[in-house]
Amino acid sequence: MKEFELINRYFKGRGITRRDVDLGIGDDCALVSVPENYQLAITTDTLVSGVHFFEDIPPRALGHRVLAVNLSDLAAMGAEPTWISLALTLPSVDLDWLEAFTEGLHEIAEYYNVQIIGGDTTQGPLSITVSAKGIVPRGKALTRAGAKAGDWIFVTGPLGDAGLAIEARKRGIAITPDNRHEVEKRFFYPTPRVAAGQVLRGLATSAIDISDGLVADLGHILRKSQVNAVVQVEKVPMSAALKNTLVEGERWPFVLNYGDDYELLFTVSDANKGALENKLKQYGVEAKCIGQIQAGNGQLDLTLKGQKFTLPKGGYEHFSD
Repeated sequence: MKEFELINRYFKGRGITRRDVDLGIGDDCALVSVPENYQLAITTDTLVSGVHFFEDIPPRALGHRVLAVNLSDLAAMGAEPTWISLALTLPSVDLDWLEAFTEGLHEIAEYYNVQIIGGDTTQGPLSITVSAKGIVPRGKALTRAGAKAGDWIFVTGPLGDAGLAIEARKRGIAITPDNRHEVEKRFFYPTPRVAAGQVLRGLATSAIDISDGLVADLGHILRKSQVNAVVQVEKVPMSAALKNTLVEGERWPFVLNYGDDYELLFTVSDANKGALENKLKQYGVEAKCIGQIQAGNGQLDLTLKGQKFTLPKGGYEHFSD
């Protein structure tokens, strides 16, 4: 199958058609219309086989995951997802693999009302680059730079499951079939908190999605906002599967450092705390308060049951030794 046959079969004419797409797949560029008084939010991620996903990942799960991680970035800015471009590098054309991959991709795109408007296909080692676009009312985007002393720190869901799924495979951690299924589902099929991100607009003071680990990603907020924070690690939510698998001392590196969870981490003033918690509950999100922002210049302190708690530096970083 040649490149344009592949595009026509698996991408052109499949999925939703948005009214704000003036020209989609099939020309040198796509043309879209951004509503008046809105800003365009753009994020790009590359996922490489053997680095960002296991080589034997089910292709349907991979199709879901490559879009979900980009939608999570848009959610962290409070943006409504709209369009994506996809660059797909394949070792060879495997029709069964492509059918399953695009099924997963189109399924999540349709769920979040996102249209695929272009991209590229090439031959080489398996890698996938997605550029996702969204819209946000002008001046209302969430950033990492708005946290202030006295704000409360929240996370939208349990952390550590994706890390456990990865390390169970790498290190052979003993885990029951039911618990393995739960954590692998969280890794293969992450849920971008798109609705929650839009709820945060106008109420949260800063936000980020947890891709590199709680400690690392909260550190980005602290440095951008020029504040300190105290996090009570016993308040960080974790799943029953993780609790069932690891003893307490083994859990903290997964919960605090590992990443790939794609929950939202955000700060909110005391005045808006109650209103935001109630609004999130309307969308089925039970956000947990894990700490508080203090005056300072970027320092994070961890406590466990009132005592100072120390973890090795963590978080995923490309090109690190």
